[in-house]
Amino acid sequence: MEWEKKGLIFSPAGQYPWVITHGMLPVADKINDDLFRIYFSGRDISNRSKIGYVEININEPEKILYLSENPILDLGKLGCFDDNGVSPTWIVNHDNKKYLYYFGWNKGSSVRAAEVSGLAISEDGGKTFRRYSAAPIIDRTNAEPYTILVISCILIENGIWRMWYDSADEWTSNDLPKYNIKYAESTDGIHWQRAGLVSVDYMYPGESRVSRASIVKEDGLYKMWYCYAIGSGGYKMGYAESEDGFKFRRMDDNAGIDISEKGWDSEMICYPYVFHHKGGKIMLYCGNGYGKTGFGYATL
Repeated sequence: MEWEKKGLIFSPAGQYPWVITHGMLPVADKINDDLFRIYFSGRDISNRSKIGYVEININEPEKILYLSENPILDLGKLGCFDDNGVSPTWIVNHDNKKYLYYFGWNKGSSVRAAEVSGLAISEDGGKTFRRYSAAPIIDRTNAEPYTILVISCILIENGIWRMWYDSADEWTSNDLPKYNIKYAESTDGIHWQRAGLVSVDYMYPGESRVSRASIVKEDGLYKMWYCYAIGSGGYKMGYAESEDGFKFRRMDDNAGIDISEKGWDSEMICYPYVFHHKGGKIMLYCGNGYGKTGFGYATL
């Protein structure tokens, strides 16, 4: 398995006030046939993340058809969990609505930031979104008390919403959380039953972050791409498989994609979003600086 890198789709260059820097966490939503809307977060002049989108023809994604002039999801109200930034992680089309899952940035008093997950819903085909709640839909509990709780991927199977999410075990310093990928279920995509089940655990000495699951199901097998990092170093891409979607076997050597020798993704690759299209697979991903250079794509 070897992904073919195709290059950048979007590079931030201060096109609008909401996207002065960064093209982070791309999330694909098929509009029709080959037309896709890619949601992502840019950062404003104050380094606060806001969610907007580009529209592309997936056959020529580097040719941007449209870039939203304004964010479709802005900062939350002062004092809320998302008052210092919002970033998208997944989208589900369900019951003629679009469920856009995101996490909010909230400045921490002793750690760099609190990140927990919220939900915004569109009932007009994605033109506008409203917050389901001013509060997060998954937040800290006694079993999961730390402030990294970020929804990564959701699949609906037999009426059950299956969710894989980043969950911190600890903060090793005020700037470095340690988190892996856990699993939860729901009947409505809003209220989740979390039992602390670890789907993808740490594997390497000093590994600090296992993040951003993106899953496709093929021939009864769940195939997950994600990113991982050692200590405070940059992300690399990982890969795992599962027969049941609960517990995954890490097979990182089979990820099929790595950093480039030079260019926009030569220091790290991260935040994969993998989806099927016309018999093949497409991966959206970010490069250097956690999306500071934008996002690109690869095909398989």
